[in-house]
Amino acid sequence: MRYDDQRSWMVNKHLIPRKIDNKKLLEAFYKVPRHLYVPDRFRRFAYEDYPLDIGHGQTISQPYMVAYMLDLLNIENSDKVLEIGTGSGYQTAILAELAAEIYTVERIPELMITARNILDEQGYKNIYYRVGDRTKGWEKAYPPTQEFDKIVVSAASPSVPQSLINQLAERGLLVIPAGARRSQDLILIEKRNGETIETRHGGCTFVPLIGSEGWDAE
Repeated sequence: MRYDDQRSWMVNKHLIPRKIDNKKLLEAFYKVPRHLYVPDRFRRFAYEDYPLDIGHGQTISQPYMVAYMLDLLNIENSDKVLEIGTGSGYQTAILAELAAEIYTVERIPELMITARNILDEQGYKNIYYRVGDRTKGWEKAYPPTQEFDKIVVSAASPSVPQSLINQLAERGLLVIPAGARRSQDLILIEKRNGETIETRHGGCTFVPLIGSEGWDAE
């Protein structure tokens, strides 16, 4: 089976039947070649619906979970999006298909280098990169940016980092897995009149968010 066929199979089997029906989001999943963002030894599994090891104790997330989180954010083409956890770069590419500007933060330099090389080869021009403490978001980074319409966190925190809440624009949305180190709830936060409104959207399991407002490294 060709990779194009496998992408279509993934969307039609794992996303659409599970009520992912945002047309623009589905188009991004049809388009972005997930196999480019996984190590060569795992490429035959690239369009299965489970996470895969990308090294350094990190994973590329399950396709359905990526779709579900981004569906909750209801991303508009004018949005400025902060991504916490570049990882493989796959979700970054999906975001770059959906929004005006993507600001992505990764803790591990080697992962950032690999992801950026792939994203550059794919021709994305609307992505800004930072290596640093992911719990601090885009603080003191370039280009200077104070607020984001949407924030997606792809690692699990014991609670929602205050620095990220501070960087969420009024009426903005933030999605994050939060809870215990090995088991979390998926939390959606909306900022209204400077206050946050929180809803929960099921259990999940993500790698830990290491940083000054997250977990300590083991």
